[in-house]
Amino acid sequence: MATVSEAAVLDALRSVQDPDLKRDIVSLKFIKNLRIDGGRVAFAIELTTPACPVKDQMRDQAHDLVAALPGVTSVDIEMTFQVRATVSSDMNRQPVPGVKNIIAVGAGKGGVGKTTVAVNLAIALSQRGARVAMIDGDVYGPNVPIMLGISTQLQTDGQKIVPAEQYGLQLVSMAFLTSDDSPVIWRGPMLHGVINQFFREVRWDAVDYLIVDMPPGTGDIALSLSQSVPVSGAVVVTTPQTVSVADTRRAVRMYQKLNVPTLGLIENMSHFVCPSCEHESDIFGKGGGEALATELAVPFLGRIPLYEPIRVGGDTGVPITVGDPHCAAARALRSAAEQLAAQLSIANFNSTAKRAIPLLQVNR
Repeated sequence: MATVSEAAVLDALRSVQDPDLKRDIVSLKFIKNLRIDGGRVAFAIELTTPACPVKDQMRDQAHDLVAALPGVTSVDIEMTFQVRATVSSDMNRQPVPGVKNIIAVGAGKGGVGKTTVAVNLAIALSQRGARVAMIDGDVYGPNVPIMLGISTQLQTDGQKIVPAEQYGLQLVSMAFLTSDDSPVIWRGPMLHGVINQFFREVRWDAVDYLIVDMPPGTGDIALSLSQSVPVSGAVVVTTPQTVSVADTRRAVRMYQKLNVPTLGLIENMSHFVCPSCEHESDIFGKGGGEALATELAVPFLGRIPLYEPIRVGGDTGVPITVGDPHCAAARALRSAAEQLAAQLSIANFNSTAKRAIPLLQVNR
C-alpha cells in the first residue's frame, strides 16, 4: 500500500479555495491539526467565520480530494472557525477588551427598520455559533431591550458593568438606566461619555461581533464612535423608496468621511407578499437599495420582505429569527448575516495583507 505523506495531503488541499478571500485554504493556513495514521487522514479546516455559506461544499471538496490520494482509506474533517479581529493602525483608537470586531448598523433616516434588522443580524450570527453582543447606541430611542424581551437593570461586578443576556446576546442599553417615559435630553459631550462607558466599562466576554444599533441620520454618536474605538465597518439599512435612498447615500458618505468602511447595504421592507394569494407588491418601490449599492460600489447584503410577523416579533420580544426561523424573512436575514460576516472577513484579510507588504519590503 502507498504511504500517505503530509506533503501529498497539503498539495491536494491547495485546490480548495476560499470563495471570498480568493486564496487556497493551505496558503491561508486554514488547515489545522493534520494527522496521518496509516491510511487514515484527519484534520480541521478553520474558517474565519462560522457563518460561511459554502463551508459544507468546502468540506466535501476537501474530503474528495484527499480520499482520492493513493493509500488513503478514510478522511475525517472537522469544520471549525476562528473569527479574526480588526486591527487598527490608529493608536488613538485602542481595541475594546474582550471584543474582536465592532459593526455599526445605521440608517440615513428613521422608520426603515434599522433596529429590527440589527437585532436579527445579531441573533443570526449567534445562531451560527459566533459570540455576539449589542450596544443600543440609539441613546434617544433605546428600543433594543423591547425587541429582545429584556426588562432589567444593569449590574456590576464591583469593577465593570455586567451586560444583560438574552438569546445568546450580551447587551447594554440606555433603557436600562432610565425609566420607560424619561426622555434623554443630552448634548454631544454627554453622549460621547456614555458611548465610551458602554465600550470601555462593560465586561464583554470573548465577543466575536459587537453590533452597535446607531441612531438614525448623521450626528454625534457616529462621530463619537469613530473617534473612540476601531470600528470594523458599517451596515446601512434602507427601504427602496427614493427619499430613503437619498438619505442612505448621505449616511454612506458620512461613514466614508469618518474612515469607517461600509460592509454593505440591506434593503428592508423590500416587497410585500400577500398571505392569501402570494402576490408580491412593491409598496415602497423596487430595487432602490441594490441600485444605490451598485452606484456607491458597496456590497449589497440582501432584501428583507415586509412581513407582519417581523413587527409582531419585535413588539413581543421574540425576533423573527427566533420565533419563526424557517420563514422566508428569517432566511433572508440569515443570508444577510452570512454576507456581512463574509465582507468583514474580506476587509480584515485585505487590511492585514496591506500592512504586511511594507514589512516584507523592509525585510528584503
